[in-house]
Amino acid sequence: MGSTILNAVTPLTDHGYRTSAIRSPRDAEYDIFSRVTRMLRQAPRKADNTDTIQAVHKNSELWTILATDLADPGNGLPDQVKAGLISLAGFAIRHGQAVMAGSAQTDPLIDINMTVMRGLRGEGGA
Repeated sequence: MGSTILNAVTPLTDHGYRTSAIRSPRDAEYDIFSRVTRMLRQAPRKADNTDTIQAVHKNSELWTILATDLADPGNGLPDQVKAGLISLAGFAIRHGQAVMAGSAQTDPLIDINMTVMRGLRGEGGA
């Protein structure tokens, strides 16, 4: 993930971590997904309020940055993993647009993010 996301959320030092150097990129990605997913879970499921709109917007930003990173030729993930995650990014962004339009709820976004978080923790399912 790029530093853009890290600047958009609370610094790691605000959560008791002395420096970001002690955390792996995978830990940082998990932390970012956790924060955005928490926003989605705490907001009402429909985008008829500012909390949900902000959460869906942050989720779309996260997936856009992730897709950009995955498309970079220097990304070392296997092609099949990159393709799957890029496909999920496309779905998450489109579904977020449907939530904003009032024709969908946030539950699938939460489910996708939780699956990615399990994968980042090595718990399978992603």
